Amino acid sequence: MQMTPDSRTLLVTGANGFVGQALCQEAIARGMRIRAATRSISVLPDAAEPAVVGSIDEQTNWESALQGVDIVIHLAARVHVMHDESVDPLAEFRRVNVAGTEHLARSAAARGVKRLVYVSSIKVNGEETIDGHKYTENDLPSPQDPYGRSKWEAEQALQRVARETG
Repeated sequence: MQMTPDSRTLLVTGANGFVGQALCQEAIARGMRIRAATRSISVLPDAAEPAVVGSIDEQTNWESALQGVDIVIHLAARVHVMHDESVDPLAEFRRVNVAGTEHLARSAAARGVKRLVYVSSIKVNGEETIDGHKYTENDLPSPQDPYGRSKWEAEQALQRVARETG
């Protein structure tokens, strides 16, 4: 199958993570321009433009990273932290995963970005299924840990941003 170049510019947060690297490589192969948002200077896929934004929270300055961007794919998150030493893990997950995500979405909307793809987590649904039941969109969320709860709260925040900004 012949790929045709796609002239869209994607901002990918978490571009140097496992999923982010694969996504960037595929998008580049399809002719898309990639701006890779990372915490610090790091190794990125060839042809990805770096955008060092620092830590993601409600204070992150997204202005230059969002310049000329058509689509944001938000993969970055505070994930499962082994031996978490923070005094309040839920507050830390919320700072990054909820407040940081909402701030990114509002910043993107203000810059005219029309689409934000948010990668949540199966942990929003719970820790395990019962009797072979597979999770569906009809299941009620049942996050059991700070990470899952923060991802669910981020989904709700993004729904609010979408309603408010279109």
